[in-house]
Order: sequence, then structure tokens, then C-alpha cells
Amino acid sequence: MKNIQWIFVLFACLAATSMGLIGIAIAERSLTGIVFAIILLFIIMGFGFKKKRSMRENNR
Repeated sequence: MKNIQWIFVLFACLAATSMGLIGIAIAERSLTGIVFAIILLFIIMGFGFKKKRSMRENNR
């Protein structure tokens, strides 16, 4: 492990947190919470994949 790319660590932690929120919302039987957490997960993962693609295109 030469180089840690902290932005991807942050995206991974945020995505894992939103997955945990999905579980909490399911346990609470909150449909609004479930939908919110799923949308949050898609947004976070989308930003992560977008950042990865832009870094790959810039040869970083």
C-alpha cells in the first residue's frame, strides 16, 4: 500500500454508513427512511464512480 487515496476511503465510509441506515430504517419500519437511505447510497456511490472515472481520464 503505497498511496492511500483518502477521498475514496471517505466515499467507502459514507456508503457503508448509508447501508447501515437502510438496515436501521428497515428495523424501524420507516418507508421514508428506507427510500432516503437508498437514494443517499446511490448519490454517494455515483460521486465515487464519477471521481474514479475523472481521475482515470486524467492519468492520476
